[in-house]
Amino acid sequence: MPAQFLVGVFVPTESLADLLHQLLAQQTFVVSWSHSASDFIDWVVSNRHRIDCLIVQASPEASQALDDLVDRDILLPALVLSLSKDRPLARSLDSYHEAVTTFYVDVAENLDEAIRQAVDRYLQLPTERKFDDLPLAEVADDDSDKRLFLLSLQQQRLTVKLKERLDYVGVYYKRNQQNFSRHMSPEERQEFLDKLRQDYQRIILNYFSDDSNINQKIDDFVNVAFFADISVPKIVEIHMELIDDFSKQLQLEGRNDGILADYRLTLIDVIAHLCEMYRRSIPRDM
Repeated sequence: MPAQFLVGVFVPTESLADLLHQLLAQQTFVVSWSHSASDFIDWVVSNRHRIDCLIVQASPEASQALDDLVDRDILLPALVLSLSKDRPLARSLDSYHEAVTTFYVDVAENLDEAIRQAVDRYLQLPTERKFDDLPLAEVADDDSDKRLFLLSLQQQRLTVKLKERLDYVGVYYKRNQQNFSRHMSPEERQEFLDKLRQDYQRIILNYFSDDSNINQKIDDFVNVAFFADISVPKIVEIHMELIDDFSKQLQLEGRNDGILADYRLTLIDVIAHLCEMYRRSIPRDM
């Protein structure tokens, strides 16, 4: 496996952690160790689009951590460590997703192969619902559909990234052109752009706050923009319109609008994410 294969580890039991340290020392992975469930969740949320596999102990703490990740629509390849086949896995660990893989450290020898198996199984996960034939505007109307849709996009992105990193052949983003904004009716396109503008406004309003979900909001926004084939200039236009509205409001209130210049960082952040999505959508042989 490539040297930059990123693994996140949460193993509360010290003896098991020591054993895992020894096993991982024989590999070329980049490993992040979390010493508490809260640290683990924070790290996963911040790095979810860089992580290639999670390794967790079969424990109540890990079960709760994975439950929290599910609530955030974060599904990643997962390897669950257990000391013995005689010890059943916690129900929440086993139900994180169908591709969770178990590694019994007292009987198994090849951790590298176990991680690869966890990744392979994850890549074969079926989406819970097929959205290829649904207009984005229709998906956005239903909260449950939107949740599944965003989860489906996240799995697509992670699948492509993992396939690239693990040297799978010729995989890149496949978008349904029927969902491109230019193929929507004028009414659908206006409704879609209004929704996109509202989402971006929420990102701006929370960008410098303590909102722990701001990165997720940016990723969700970028996902929707990417699969609708929204251009970078259009994102800039939305940003400038909102900043102009905010400036007028501040002036009406007799306040200085100089602080709005800081929100260029928001635009740079969003554009960087979107450009990366478009970069990865280009086949390798082009």
